[in-house]
Amino acid sequence: MAKTRRMIAENLRDVDLIIEIRDARIPMSSANPEVPKLTAGKPRLIILNKAGLAMPEMNKLWKEHFDKDAVACILCDCKTGNGLNQIRPAVHRLLADKIAKWEAKGMSGRRIRAMVLGIPNVGKSTLINRLTNSAAAKAENRPGVTRDKQWVTASDGLELLDMPGVLWPKFENRYIAENLAFTGTIKQDILDNEDLACRLCDRIVKIEPLILQDRYSIDITQYDPDELSGYDIMLMIGRKRGFLVSGGEINEERTCLMLLEEFRNGKMGKITLELPENFK
Repeated sequence: MAKTRRMIAENLRDVDLIIEIRDARIPMSSANPEVPKLTAGKPRLIILNKAGLAMPEMNKLWKEHFDKDAVACILCDCKTGNGLNQIRPAVHRLLADKIAKWEAKGMSGRRIRAMVLGIPNVGKSTLINRLTNSAAAKAENRPGVTRDKQWVTASDGLELLDMPGVLWPKFENRYIAENLAFTGTIKQDILDNEDLACRLCDRIVKIEPLILQDRYSIDITQYDPDELSGYDIMLMIGRKRGFLVSGGEINEERTCLMLLEEFRNGKMGKITLELPENFK
């Protein structure tokens, strides 16, 4: 974190704006609270990536939430390319005054330089590769792949500075820590995946129980929701999938790893874990 802070400070004067990538499933938990301070008031465009994995109605509400606060925000899916055509117009709206000054000085067509920030595994490198039509930036579905800064030129004339993922040093809020763990931001080998998967089941069933019911062909509605725990749901899913060990016991480790992987890859369906109404 300290190294990345220094890199941001050293390169800030060389860029015209900040492009901050967040996860549309957790728009607030995936925001590094230190970014506004680190970027010293530079114009900022928030991109809610992985919108295709989030609930469409929640995407709409989150967009309205940011618009109401006059925060520049667009929804996109960097893997499919959906929504990426909104980036250049949004950048030009943010920098309209500066671009007008450039043109008045005969600098029409000057390249716009943007620093791309975001927490690990949120899709920064995938975005850059999409915009440059190349594999200039390493992109993998795990945190901590981008280790150093790199400049790349996008096909529409933008110059992008890809920075390492910025994750703040400690998480005092368990809710935020869980959301980051659910989406794969925190490295999986330092977590209790069984507890995490049960917490995920508990959270999803409170948002929309039919998601788990339809995906795994289990009947949740027959139980009192106040008495049905995430652990109970995990066991039901493990048995339905046939994840058994000798003696007919559920292979809990295998079941939990499957649940986390299917959530992260969108196989459970479209899920948004944070609602705008909780952040007014």
